Amino acid sequence: MSASTGNKSDRDSFAAYVCDQPTMDIVRTVISDLNISEDNINLGGLRNAVQSLSVSASPTILLVDLSECADPLSDINALAEVCEPGTMVVAMGQVNDVRLYRELIASGIQDYLLKPLSEQMLREAMVSALAVFNAPRNSAANGGGTERTHVSTAVVGTRGGVGATTIASSLAWFFSEERKLPTALLDLDVHFGTGALVMDLEPGRGLTDAMDNPSRIDGLFIERAMVRANENLSVLSAEAAIGTPLMTDGSAFVRLSEEFRQAFDMTVIDLPRNMLINFPHVLAETNAFVLVTELTLASARDAIRILSWVTSNAQHVTPFIVCNKMPAYQTEITRKDFEASIERKIDIVIAEDAKAAVNAAKQGETFIEANRNSKAGGAIVDLADRIYAMSGGAEPVSGKSEKSALKGMFDLRALLGTKQKA
Repeated sequence: MSASTGNKSDRDSFAAYVCDQPTMDIVRTVISDLNISEDNINLGGLRNAVQSLSVSASPTILLVDLSECADPLSDINALAEVCEPGTMVVAMGQVNDVRLYRELIASGIQDYLLKPLSEQMLREAMVSALAVFNAPRNSAANGGGTERTHVSTAVVGTRGGVGATTIASSLAWFFSEERKLPTALLDLDVHFGTGALVMDLEPGRGLTDAMDNPSRIDGLFIERAMVRANENLSVLSAEAAIGTPLMTDGSAFVRLSEEFRQAFDMTVIDLPRNMLINFPHVLAETNAFVLVTELTLASARDAIRILSWVTSNAQHVTPFIVCNKMPAYQTEITRKDFEASIERKIDIVIAEDAKAAVNAAKQGETFIEANRNSKAGGAIVDLADRIYAMSGGAEPVSGKSEKSALKGMFDLRALLGTKQKA
């Protein structure tokens, strides 16, 4: 097997930075057996790698020794700063700690090998890395003859706290686990997103890297930057410092959408309202638009405004109105009045179940994963099945013009009665 067959750029196909001569000898033997050039096997661990790669292009596959690192996670972040997106990193070290292993994998490392290294161990890791690198990214490349259908779903909440992230993460989990479909979850709340948190994952830095360097986004970047939640589900999110403003023209989101359509069967976007309005092109390739709401005056007002915006800017999407946390007691607005104000029916009603929500949070699982057989979980499954059933072209938002949406807003004001006069 030759790494050169998978070389997709002008970069070196392989480089290694190891801390001791016995490890170097093993690396030379295995690399030679795999018909990979031995020119870039260097004595010196991660710090040497950081220094070298800060002034030269990073290789396609990088083997790096963490044995001399006092803080491996911090040093890996330093390595990420000098590596080009798309570099596949295999690390090795002397610390036998499951927590460290999980954190390194979450940070984007392809594999972590425990020293002392054996030839078999390294050979298996390299063969696996080469297989991932050379793997075709869609079914057409696999000889299927036709490109598989990809369905992208944007989930937007009318207000903060209505449960948009709960719905988005549950949909992504359902598609990946129950339907066994390769699925991407993209959390675009850069500062306060909880898409990774609800799955008990570290968010990583993949999304901020993408926004900083949109031109570098490609299939290998996706492999490296996304955090794996299960065999079929990968998460791309961020936890940017509160004092760091969002500086992007949105081009990264377009590139990510293109790559997701190649790498996955399903994409779920947890889309904050402000991102929806500021970056309308996020919906350019979206099939389903899930609007999560509650039966309140504020949610009715904003549902009217958001649906009107979608009518004007994304007529190709199929909308689903989801009323979440439906209480058993009286609501601020009746369902009938709410539907009259937005001029369309609510598609899915999810009953309020605080106990189930707490149970999911305690277990570090998505709501549907922890409460698959509950009434609320069943409603989410119903929504997931409707989205899954969508094929090819999605139907446009049904016949509500800007004028009729404004009429709905006036009807909403009428519901306020004397309070509006006040």
